[in-house]
Amino acid sequence: MSATSPSLEEARVQLNNRCNAIEECYEFMLAYAAQGLTTDQGSGSGTQVREFLRRCDVALTGLADFLTGFIKQLDVESMAPYAAFMGVIERDARNAQAAVQMVLAQPSISSLLVDNLNASIHLRALLTDLFLMDEVLKAYRRA
Repeated sequence: MSATSPSLEEARVQLNNRCNAIEECYEFMLAYAAQGLTTDQGSGSGTQVREFLRRCDVALTGLADFLTGFIKQLDVESMAPYAAFMGVIERDARNAQAAVQMVLAQPSISSLLVDNLNASIHLRALLTDLFLMDEVLKAYRRA
Protein backbone atom coordinates (compact mmCIF):
# COMPACT_ATOMS: atom_id res chain seq x y z
CA MET A 1 0.00 0.00 0.00
CA SER A 2 1.14 3.57 -0.60
CA ALA A 3 1.83 6.08 2.16
CA THR A 4 -1.50 7.79 1.41
CA SER A 5 -3.40 4.51 1.65
CA PRO A 6 -2.48 2.53 4.77
CA SER A 7 -3.12 -1.19 4.94
CA LEU A 8 -6.29 -2.24 6.69
CA GLU A 9 -4.31 -3.21 9.79
CA GLU A 10 -2.42 0.13 9.77
CA ALA A 11 -5.73 1.96 9.34
CA ARG A 12 -7.18 0.07 12.33
CA VAL A 13 -4.21 1.14 14.45
CA GLN A 14 -4.53 4.75 13.28
CA LEU A 15 -8.26 4.76 13.96
CA ASN A 16 -7.68 3.31 17.43
CA ASN A 17 -5.02 5.97 18.11
CA ARG A 18 -7.33 8.78 17.01
CA CYS A 19 -10.24 7.51 19.08
CA ASN A 20 -8.00 7.03 22.11
CA ALA A 21 -6.62 10.57 21.81
CA ILE A 22 -10.12 12.04 21.75
CA GLU A 23 -11.45 9.86 24.56
CA GLU A 24 -8.34 10.31 26.75
CA CYS A 25 -8.58 14.06 26.31
CA TYR A 26 -12.20 14.04 27.39
CA GLU A 27 -11.42 11.87 30.42
CA PHE A 28 -8.43 14.00 31.43
CA MET A 29 -10.54 17.13 31.12
CA LEU A 30 -13.11 15.64 33.51
CA ALA A 31 -10.39 15.32 36.15
CA TYR A 32 -8.93 18.74 35.31
CA ALA A 33 -12.33 20.41 35.62
CA ALA A 34 -12.74 18.94 39.11
CA GLN A 35 -9.49 20.55 40.32
CA GLY A 36 -10.93 24.06 40.47
CA LEU A 37 -7.85 25.64 38.89
CA THR A 38 -8.08 29.27 37.78
CA THR A 39 -5.23 28.83 35.28
CA ASP A 40 -3.16 26.16 33.60
CA GLN A 41 0.00 28.08 34.44
CA GLY A 42 2.37 26.62 37.02
CA SER A 43 0.89 23.16 37.42
CA GLY A 44 1.64 19.79 35.93
CA SER A 45 -1.97 19.17 35.06
CA GLY A 46 -2.08 22.59 33.39
CA THR A 47 0.74 21.58 31.08
CA GLN A 48 -0.96 18.25 30.49
CA VAL A 49 -4.33 19.76 29.60
CA ARG A 50 -2.79 21.62 26.68
CA GLU A 51 -1.02 18.47 25.48
CA PHE A 52 -4.23 16.42 25.66
CA LEU A 53 -6.09 19.15 23.77
CA ARG A 54 -3.39 19.31 21.09
CA ARG A 55 -3.50 15.53 20.58
CA CYS A 56 -7.29 15.70 20.38
CA ASP A 57 -7.05 18.48 17.81
CA VAL A 58 -4.71 16.39 15.65
CA ALA A 59 -6.98 13.34 15.99
CA LEU A 60 -10.00 15.37 14.86
CA THR A 61 -8.27 16.67 11.73
CA GLY A 62 -9.67 14.87 8.69
CA LEU A 63 -11.43 12.28 10.85
CA ALA A 64 -14.42 11.72 8.54
CA ASP A 65 -12.22 11.41 5.45
CA PHE A 66 -10.01 8.93 7.28
CA LEU A 67 -13.02 6.87 8.37
CA THR A 68 -14.44 6.93 4.85
CA GLY A 69 -11.19 5.52 3.47
CA PHE A 70 -11.12 2.92 6.21
CA ILE A 71 -14.68 1.77 5.49
CA LYS A 72 -13.98 1.57 1.75
CA GLN A 73 -11.19 -0.89 2.54
CA LEU A 74 -13.75 -3.13 4.26
CA ASP A 75 -15.59 -3.72 0.97
CA VAL A 76 -18.99 -3.00 2.50
CA GLU A 77 -21.99 -3.86 0.34
CA SER A 78 -23.09 -0.22 0.01
CA MET A 79 -21.26 2.93 1.03
CA ALA A 80 -24.49 4.97 1.09
CA PRO A 81 -25.43 4.52 4.77
CA TYR A 82 -21.80 5.00 5.78
CA ALA A 83 -21.43 8.11 3.63
CA ALA A 84 -24.48 9.65 5.26
CA PHE A 85 -23.08 8.97 8.72
CA MET A 86 -19.67 10.31 7.70
CA GLY A 87 -21.48 13.60 7.10
CA VAL A 88 -22.61 13.51 10.72
CA ILE A 89 -19.11 12.70 11.94
CA GLU A 90 -17.60 15.40 9.76
CA ARG A 91 -19.92 18.05 11.21
CA ASP A 92 -19.49 16.87 14.80
CA ALA A 93 -15.70 16.62 14.43
CA ARG A 94 -15.51 20.08 12.84
CA ASN A 95 -17.64 21.57 15.64
CA ALA A 96 -15.70 19.79 18.38
CA GLN A 97 -12.41 20.82 16.82
CA ALA A 98 -13.50 24.47 16.67
CA ALA A 99 -14.25 24.37 20.40
CA VAL A 100 -10.95 22.62 21.22
CA GLN A 101 -8.98 25.12 19.13
CA MET A 102 -10.74 28.05 20.77
CA VAL A 103 -9.81 26.72 24.23
CA LEU A 104 -6.21 26.12 23.12
CA ALA A 105 -6.01 29.72 21.89
CA GLN A 106 -6.70 31.08 25.37
CA PRO A 107 -3.73 32.43 27.33
CA SER A 108 -5.08 30.66 30.42
CA ILE A 109 -7.13 27.48 30.65
CA SER A 110 -9.15 27.29 33.85
CA SER A 111 -10.98 24.29 35.22
CA LEU A 112 -14.25 26.08 34.57
CA LEU A 113 -13.35 26.64 30.91
CA VAL A 114 -12.54 22.95 30.55
CA ASP A 115 -15.71 21.99 32.39
CA ASN A 116 -17.70 23.98 29.85
CA LEU A 117 -15.81 22.35 26.97
CA ASN A 118 -16.59 18.92 28.44
CA ALA A 119 -20.24 19.85 28.72
CA SER A 120 -20.26 20.95 25.08
CA ILE A 121 -22.68 18.87 23.08
CA HIS A 122 -20.21 18.93 20.20
CA LEU A 123 -17.51 16.91 21.91
CA ARG A 124 -19.99 14.55 23.55
CA ALA A 125 -21.84 13.99 20.27
CA LEU A 126 -18.58 13.14 18.53
CA LEU A 127 -17.64 10.64 21.23
CA THR A 128 -21.04 9.00 20.85
CA ASP A 129 -20.57 8.93 17.05
CA LEU A 130 -17.25 7.15 17.51
CA PHE A 131 -18.68 4.64 19.97
CA LEU A 132 -21.46 3.85 17.50
CA MET A 133 -19.00 3.49 14.63
CA ASP A 134 -16.80 1.24 16.76
CA GLU A 135 -19.74 -1.10 17.37
CA VAL A 136 -20.59 -1.15 13.67
CA LEU A 137 -16.98 -1.88 12.69
CA LYS A 138 -16.70 -4.79 15.13
CA ALA A 139 -18.55 -6.93 12.59
CA TYR A 140 -15.69 -6.37 10.16
CA ARG A 141 -12.83 -7.06 12.55
CA ARG A 142 -10.79 -10.16 11.99
CA ALA A 143 -10.08 -12.37 14.97
